[in-house]
Amino acid sequence: MIKVEDLHRHFGGFRAVDGASLTIETGSITGLIGPNGAGKSTLFNVIAGVLPPTSGRVIMDGQDITGLPPHQLFHKGLLRTFQLAHEFASMTVRENLMMVPGQQTGETIWNTWFQRGRIEREEAELRRKADEVLDFLTISHLTHEKAGNLSGGQKKLLELGRTMMVDAKIVFLDEVGAGVNRTLLGTIADAILRLNRERGYTFCVIEHDMDFIGKLCDPVIVMAEGKVLAKGSAADIMQNEEVIEAYLGTGLKNKDMVGA
Repeated sequence: MIKVEDLHRHFGGFRAVDGASLTIETGSITGLIGPNGAGKSTLFNVIAGVLPPTSGRVIMDGQDITGLPPHQLFHKGLLRTFQLAHEFASMTVRENLMMVPGQQTGETIWNTWFQRGRIEREEAELRRKADEVLDFLTISHLTHEKAGNLSGGQKKLLELGRTMMVDAKIVFLDEVGAGVNRTLLGTIADAILRLNRERGYTFCVIEHDMDFIGKLCDPVIVMAEGKVLAKGSAADIMQNEEVIEAYLGTGLKNKDMVGA
């Protein structure tokens, strides 16, 4: 689905992404790990159109999407979440979901005067879909809660729910477990697995927690110093001497491996 070819993103003399090449297969849950400063989030930002590349290409379903802005990629089904959730704090959880689909009839003043019936039908359908998403994510009890009052984990679930309000093909999740307690992290993991298996979502996940990565991801791609260092199953990656050395040196052999 996604093919990254010799991608570079430089900030002055710093090469945040330095010739990375990788493939994300359709229907996979691909993990992306590496030490701090490896270039993972920058790679996500370039793929998702948040940053233009210095050079290289990004291909999606055979089409060159290099440098396309996020709103165009959104309509192609490529979505990206961030380490910090971006909710509309004063709106309810349901309203946050209903805001996601673009080109709604009620977005223009003219239509609010002359297309009231159409707007009401659209809103009823969006409300129905939002309630279906909340039920899928097991957070229906939060329907009328202000999004700003949610916990960190609940906000991450809400972000995942937003991807379900449109026809997402591939979702890039950046540290979905950051600041999330173990119970909610399990709920998030279950939702990702269900979206993958039942609805055909493709995911690429940056995450610290190797237990989370091991449960969800195959394959796992390792980045270091802006380059792709290794690719394989989570079990193989955790035994890879190059990968161990790239994280914290040989001391990591005697402790649990963590991502970045």
